Amino acid sequence: MKPGIHPNYRPVVFMDTTTGFKFLTGSTKQSSETVEWEDGNEYPLIRVEISSDSHPFYTGRQKFTQADGRVDRFNKKYGFADKNAQPK
Repeated sequence: MKPGIHPNYRPVVFMDTTTGFKFLTGSTKQSSETVEWEDGNEYPLIRVEISSDSHPFYTGRQKFTQADGRVDRFNKKYGFADKNAQPK
């Protein structure tokens, strides 16, 4: 590897701002914030909005009703018949 062209790879703490969940991993991301980790060492802190702790796919808290309602309104607005609908 050529010296001086690669970013600095080091341990970094990522924190989910929604749930407060923190995890330690390696990254090249820069941060001016630091946090003390469970091992007593201080690491750079990167704040993220969504992680596996808050993402609906991983938590099982998906909401399909809103999307289903949009599809139904679109079909009704443009006169498309729902092939799966039961006849009245």
